[in-house]
Amino acid sequence: MKWLVKKFQRTFFFLWKTALYVCLLWIFVGLFSIPNPPLSRPSRTLAVTLLTFCAVGIGMTAAYGRFDIGRRKSKPIIYSLGLAVFITDIVTYVQLSVMNTNPDNNATLKFENAGLLIIVVGLQIVLIVLMTYLGNYFYFRMNRPEICCVITSSENSLEQICKVVSKYKKQYEIKYVLDYRAKDLFDTILKSHTIFMYDVPVKDRTEIFEFCYRHSRNIYFNPEVPDVVAFNAQHVVLDDVSLIQATVEELSIEQRFIKRMMDVVISIAGLIISSPIWLVSAICIKFEDGGKILFKQKRATKNGKVFEVYKFRTMKENVTNYSSTAGDSRITKTGKILRKFRIDEFPQLINILKGEMSVVGPRPEMLENVYSYTAELPEFEYRLRVKAGLTGYAQIAGKYNTSPRDKLILDLMYIENYSVWKDIKLILQTLIVLFKGDSTEAFNKDDDIGFMQYSEDKKIINHNNEV
Repeated sequence: MKWLVKKFQRTFFFLWKTALYVCLLWIFVGLFSIPNPPLSRPSRTLAVTLLTFCAVGIGMTAAYGRFDIGRRKSKPIIYSLGLAVFITDIVTYVQLSVMNTNPDNNATLKFENAGLLIIVVGLQIVLIVLMTYLGNYFYFRMNRPEICCVITSSENSLEQICKVVSKYKKQYEIKYVLDYRAKDLFDTILKSHTIFMYDVPVKDRTEIFEFCYRHSRNIYFNPEVPDVVAFNAQHVVLDDVSLIQATVEELSIEQRFIKRMMDVVISIAGLIISSPIWLVSAICIKFEDGGKILFKQKRATKNGKVFEVYKFRTMKENVTNYSSTAGDSRITKTGKILRKFRIDEFPQLINILKGEMSVVGPRPEMLENVYSYTAELPEFEYRLRVKAGLTGYAQIAGKYNTSPRDKLILDLMYIENYSVWKDIKLILQTLIVLFKGDSTEAFNKDDDIGFMQYSEDKKIINHNNEV
């Protein structure tokens, strides 16, 4: 019976998702068929428009994220799918307008129908919002939160992972928290549906992982550097022996050439398009306190090479430079706006054009941070295997105050899984960062941004192991 209910759910949500995609297409084609009659009947215009909308839509949803209700919160789905549909509409609209420049085509649609495009996008966004909230409502009415057990090594680590998991209360219910050395560890695992392991030594993690797999428990764990390397490994068979091949190598000549050409084209285009923003920003900075417009600071890039990064100045002049904190009095009024919308990073397009940075890559850290982080975590220097970037996986998936260790893992995920498509995808996803309220979240003054070490005097469980 339970299997039948699950199967019905999968069918229902598959049809729900299909209905949304079909309706998005129907809104575009249906409304644009009013000024463009060939779209209302079988024609070359209709066929090319459908193909364009579907092809671009598939690419954009692959970059930004699909309509995955039940797995993500409603707002992130709306932001990602809304951006995907907006870009899809723009590309399809341009294609349709270009087709109608043919004098043999009786349709009159040209760029004067931009107002109709706004209506189409507006209706699609409204539909996405309604379908997303209703879809998640139905999903979580049918599915109770998974009973979770959190296994970790210290009080600090517990606080870190629970803070994250607790944001998804509809998906997960933390019922048990355990030290990985607890005597009743495996008995408690059997009471849970999903297991979160955080900061558990690899040897012990492997034993717990095997037990969870044997008893069909869902498993989440934070990766270490060997896990990241193995993530991109391939299965090979030598004679009759199965092996995992993890090849560590730099970008090929072709990849370096394509990446550099993308950097040059994007930086030049970005400088031209953003020039009005540069002018307004410069005037506002100068008008507020009369100080310098640009801020220069030494940062580290590929192989530890030091260069000067350019940014719009967002702090008062002649103040001590260190990572900003919440409510930092050093940040100017103009600086707060520039930081909120990431405009302060625009001058780094010059660094990219000069070849000191790339569009996509690990963010260049202050030299003081590089030295301190590497002293605590020697693997941090692995980020310097590629050029520093204007945007990157750690900036999109993480936050400003993401811990150095987690930044390292995210950056290594990018480095060890590089592809041109990955760069394009991350460039597109950068737009999502503007909608994330915590993407520029500063460090709190009492935040511990160091690396968590286990100590015997720290207890993370109560007497009955239940939260």
